[in-house]
Amino acid sequence: MIDRDLRSTNALDYQDLPQLMGVMPKDFSDGYVIAWHKHDRDQLLYAISGIMRLETKEEAWIVPHNYALYIPAGTDHQVRMHGTVQMRTLYINGGRALNRSRGLGVFSVSNLLRELILALSDEPIQYDPDSRAGLIARIIELEIELSREISLNIPLPEDLRLQKLCAELLKDPSDRRTLYEWSDTAGASPRTLARLFKSELGMSFNQWRQRIRFHGALEGLNRGEKISKIAGDHGYQSASAFAYAFKKVMGKTPSEVSTN
Repeated sequence: MIDRDLRSTNALDYQDLPQLMGVMPKDFSDGYVIAWHKHDRDQLLYAISGIMRLETKEEAWIVPHNYALYIPAGTDHQVRMHGTVQMRTLYINGGRALNRSRGLGVFSVSNLLRELILALSDEPIQYDPDSRAGLIARIIELEIELSREISLNIPLPEDLRLQKLCAELLKDPSDRRTLYEWSDTAGASPRTLARLFKSELGMSFNQWRQRIRFHGALEGLNRGEKISKIAGDHGYQSASAFAYAFKKVMGKTPSEVSTN
């Protein structure tokens, strides 16, 4: 086992590796922002602890602990940390990988995949494909291929009328106003707003609002807030209604996702 303190935390050292993938361990404090950038390799961001919020030009994604985000090579993005984040980043040669057609997306990390990522982070940065590290990397590749994607992205609108509505909801996800009640603020009819949500964001108004509520709820869970408070803060009339909706989308209950 190598000393992690001696392992490079410079992403540039992982872009031209001769093997399929390499893993970089790096920890970040609450509130830290990795500014806009992109990589030559595909990237898998995995949070052992804390929450990462990734933003592209078109949408925002949230990555709770024990979830991972796959980022195709060449994707411009920035990352914001919520809580102390223990990040493990896989840099993957997408042209050689089984999952080379995989797009940007969040998926739940199985116990097996978690242990494999941690094991590979204890191996040398460069390794022989037939070594223990090479075998671990190939199993990681298969686990990524079999993973179930979770809808945790928030698409962002271009239409100015929709931007007004979305900006207000991002400030206060608990706002329970209907599209009819939003029409004056947005300067468009409820029918026009409903059409814009479908055409620009690919989902209904209620689906989009639920996404932003879950983003905020996940941050609250990471801070150790009570589920009843999180439910009220994000527009749900009861903790049970929130827990039901949460599990339907996330595949886990709020208590299973919470770090506390």
